[in-house]
Amino acid sequence: MNFQKSEELYKRANKVLVGGVNSPVRAFKAVGGYPFFVASGNGAYITDVDGNRFIDYVLSWGPLILGHAHPDVVAAIQEALKRGSSFGIPTEAEILLAEKIRRHFPSIEKLRLVNSGTEAAMSAIRLARGYTGRNLVVKIEGCYHGHVDALLVKAGSGLTTFGVPTSPGIPTEHARSTLTIPYNDLAAAQMLVESAPKDIACFILEPVPGNMGVVLPQPNYLQELRALTEKHGILLIFDEVMSGFRVSLGGAQQRYGVVPDITILGKVIGGGLPVGAYGGRAPIMDMLAPVGPVYQAGTLSGNPLATAAGIATISILESPGVFESIEARMTTLFRELEGIVRKTGIPVYTTQSGTMGCMFFHDGPVRNYTDAVESDTARYASFFWKMLEAGVYLAPSQFEAMFMSLCHTELEIEKTLEASEKAFAELS
Repeated sequence: MNFQKSEELYKRANKVLVGGVNSPVRAFKAVGGYPFFVASGNGAYITDVDGNRFIDYVLSWGPLILGHAHPDVVAAIQEALKRGSSFGIPTEAEILLAEKIRRHFPSIEKLRLVNSGTEAAMSAIRLARGYTGRNLVVKIEGCYHGHVDALLVKAGSGLTTFGVPTSPGIPTEHARSTLTIPYNDLAAAQMLVESAPKDIACFILEPVPGNMGVVLPQPNYLQELRALTEKHGILLIFDEVMSGFRVSLGGAQQRYGVVPDITILGKVIGGGLPVGAYGGRAPIMDMLAPVGPVYQAGTLSGNPLATAAGIATISILESPGVFESIEARMTTLFRELEGIVRKTGIPVYTTQSGTMGCMFFHDGPVRNYTDAVESDTARYASFFWKMLEAGVYLAPSQFEAMFMSLCHTELEIEKTLEASEKAFAELS
């Protein structure tokens, strides 16, 4: 497979873009080599500038649940653009999208549209502090909530610790307002709450983490965490940027039967365009300006193009059997992959929730970040390149998710399985 034009573009890009990319994971550092450059996408496929065509299981990191350039989404964006790309004035489309979101997320009585998951997470934290009058935030190690200063932290040396900045430029005092505990560890959560029950504003987590690979909640973990936070007046924030409309139409909270106080959304609700949202119970949300004193604003929030794409996407997902068919294809793919892996004896632990999943090159189980980082990243990198050469694009990192779309048919799944069988045979 020839990547000559991509290599030339990458050299050009490095002269004008930091690292040649506009988001770090695109640089392929986790798998080696250099990235290919996309020319177009259609359905389940992307085509690069050298004419190579790949079955895409990254799907712009999740939002393209209908596949690339779905005709209904394209038409909706085109019609919206004819009327104007941005107004900074309310439009009916903002209401329509909010009503659709609320229909599937009963925990959300009111919401605020923003432009990214990072912005939504940042705003949700501010709102939680404003509502409770408390300062401390608890996050889960390995969960990602965008590059918010207070949330871009790692755990310290203890079981429950104050956060340590993971990036220069983050003041230590910012990170010190964040406490970090492991995922799926209820004892750690209980210990932390008992140490500072009146100081913690909120717990924030991905209910089904997708940024350390897809890790599933242990039985009753989310339910017990809900009970613990509720008992102590601590807000529970579910970051469902990735899992919303992916794990189920109502996200992880619907699938696992847990009601958070605040929900963060993104990805699918923009149909491939930049968007984010956060919402929850009305008394909490009414703390926001212009009703309450907690300030947050954005000129492009709820812009006509993103709302049009989101409405079109969710409308199709609401059609009878659509979401179920996408999930069924993901289930088929992972069931068959597990069978291939068993024949080779290579340690691989698979996880799936709804239309997202992960293959950890690890003998498992993977219950938290500590388990995930023990995966064989070198072997994953080798697998990644073998699959790419066979025309299948997976995430260029062991610690990211695979996604299924409406456009992936039995043909794409069959091709993927054939490529996987060959790749695993060469690895063993």
